[in-house]
Amino acid sequence: MMLDDLKGRRVLVTGGSAGIGAAIARSFHEHGADVAIHYFSGEAAARALAKELGTSRGKVALVSGDVRKLGDAASLADQAVKALGGIDVLVNNAGGLVKSVKLADYSDAVFDEVVNLNIRSILAVTRAALPPLKASKAPSIINIGSIAGRNGGAPGSALYAATKAAVHSLTRGMATEFAADNIRANAVAPGLILTRFHDNTSKERLESVRQTIPLKRLGTAEDCAGACLFLASPAMSGYVTGQVIDVNGGRLMP
Repeated sequence: MMLDDLKGRRVLVTGGSAGIGAAIARSFHEHGADVAIHYFSGEAAARALAKELGTSRGKVALVSGDVRKLGDAASLADQAVKALGGIDVLVNNAGGLVKSVKLADYSDAVFDEVVNLNIRSILAVTRAALPPLKASKAPSIINIGSIAGRNGGAPGSALYAATKAAVHSLTRGMATEFAADNIRANAVAPGLILTRFHDNTSKERLESVRQTIPLKRLGTAEDCAGACLFLASPAMSGYVTGQVIDVNGGRLMP
């Protein structure tokens, strides 16, 4: 079993209390990894997830902080190291739309919040996690991008899309710069995934998107987890770095 190499791996998942992050944390735990689940506003959900997972297959720890704040973002790595003893895999999942706003109407405050949440936080958490990652035998960074970073997003999400395009580009830069320390860096770009991110998306919009997808279904959070397991496994992806793995049912084929 090639994924047996995930057993005992120490994994930090930012934004891990719900949605895609929770599915990723759950999947790593099911494969025997020790998982640090980061939360900010979702403490109740994070604690419920930790209780659900238990510790029969691996350690489960909760770490907290507002990734939009540089100090909090930097402390997440320290919290994870104290709880797990190190970091082998960093999953930068925390992010969000913040607010639907057209380019003609955005404010400086919204711009700053979107950039801080989706770009600066990844840089801050990654920078803080570099020392323990360098100490790992097979370190891996997985950044969660988006199909919006490929196609520019729907009206009202262009700022979000631009930051996700930046995530894809930063991933390639990380792959190049961190290769000397044997750190692989890749990204996963989900399509339309049915999480609370789309709670306000109309049924008509969801159906119209579904019709454009060759597999004829919308994605689930669990659909994204497998790509992360693959990218974290040295046996499965030891020669894969600087790549963006698209998980969108064929809606976009770059």
